[in-house]
Amino acid sequence: MALEDAKTQVDTAFTRSDLKGLAFENAFGGAPSFLRRKYSKDLAGVDLAITGVPFDQAVTHRPGTRFGPRAIREASALQPYDPPYGWGFSPLEELAIVDYGDLAFDYAKVSDFPDTLTAHIRGILAEGAGSVTLGGDHYISYPILKAYAEKFGPISLIHFDAHSDTWPDDDLSRIDHGTMFYKAVKTGLIDPARSVQIGIRTHNDDTLGINIIDAPEVHETGPKAVAAKVREIVGDSPCYLTFDIDALDPAFAPGTGTPVWGGLTSAQAAAMLRGLAGIDLKGGDVVEVSPPFDTTGATAIMGAHVATELICLYGWTRRG
Repeated sequence: MALEDAKTQVDTAFTRSDLKGLAFENAFGGAPSFLRRKYSKDLAGVDLAITGVPFDQAVTHRPGTRFGPRAIREASALQPYDPPYGWGFSPLEELAIVDYGDLAFDYAKVSDFPDTLTAHIRGILAEGAGSVTLGGDHYISYPILKAYAEKFGPISLIHFDAHSDTWPDDDLSRIDHGTMFYKAVKTGLIDPARSVQIGIRTHNDDTLGINIIDAPEVHETGPKAVAAKVREIVGDSPCYLTFDIDALDPAFAPGTGTPVWGGLTSAQAAAMLRGLAGIDLKGGDVVEVSPPFDTTGATAIMGAHVATELICLYGWTRRG
């Protein structure tokens, strides 16, 4: 059927009638939605909403991640033909997934942005769906976590990154992509004892009680051991997974604002994410993909694969 379908499918982001199923539209044509899911603001019966947050006004170095959601969607056009390799199930066929589009916000009123994003995610959760968010810089995780904590209480955070993003910052009005998890701990959004940061390779004196699995430990012990350690830390608590693309070494993901050498390989990241199957994932995001510095498109491809793995993790415990 795939070859026959490819002859007729086009613009399935708008024309497909169902929310489940693989897609065979030509990768090089049509309107780019994430994994060729239908664009919809109707969340009735939806399991998972993919949404973009094209915001990069909290960066400390190179801007450009506002273009991340568009690039990740385009890169994902290579993926919806088959079930994700190695998972043993087909989330696109078993879950009702929509592309909920991007957050609308006034770029000239940056101070309004956090509440606007929290309300956006709150609306998704109120309809009974989970969210996978395409960033955008990493600050966006903080307003998103506010919505998740409202519904689930202090949540476990699984955080892949080169940076801890827990540098001290007691001014809640500041919008900074390096201090938002400090605020998340201090305001009770996450449970640090049940949270873990993976791939860290920049110095920070105070971990705020969050468990750290730095990049050297990943390299020394391997993805299987790391995934087991993360599952032990998180246990059966509800969790949120955020993946800063700079967790990957610049050799694999050069298109980001604050690259750091010595990072994770794409194979390590894939193995660790798949090794987390069974966690109680409530939602997640992939952030810091910056197309202006992504000359080959490799970083957007990494982002699309990470977001797909988040879908798999979300669907793993919700299979019929």
